[in-house]
Amino acid sequence: MKQSAGILVFRRTASEIQFFLVHPGGPFFAKRDAGAWTIPKGEIIPPEEPLETAVREFEEETGIPLDGPFIPLNAVVQKGGKQVICWAVEADLNPESVVSNTFELEWPPRSGKRRSFPEIDKSGWFTLLDAKQLINERQVPLLEQLVERLEGGPK
Repeated sequence: MKQSAGILVFRRTASEIQFFLVHPGGPFFAKRDAGAWTIPKGEIIPPEEPLETAVREFEEETGIPLDGPFIPLNAVVQKGGKQVICWAVEADLNPESVVSNTFELEWPPRSGKRRSFPEIDKSGWFTLLDAKQLINERQVPLLEQLVERLEGGPK
């Protein structure tokens, strides 16, 4: 089973918890919004440890380094069968300061032309209600786990 590792960043405001999500860049997600947003994450390539992967991928995709303490969450499995191992961390990031790495892709398909696209093209802070509508549906349990933990529920 393929595995990815990622970080769910959150902040507390006077009235609620907010979540930092990113929108994948490139032509496949250009017209998708609800259900397309995600936590910054990437594939684990041994011998790298999952948390190392998560921290590295977050910085590659956003240009922002993170420090713990990291809160482990239960992994989720996405539709394609990839397991996503996730940690949460509290931080107040500025979405305007995000600078994503890029990837190359032949576009349009079979054109022989290679184009460069940002790995993420948008980021932002969202309430639980909005985040649940925007995030990949298989990642919703990550939001719910974190809220439960922060509100003193089961560990």
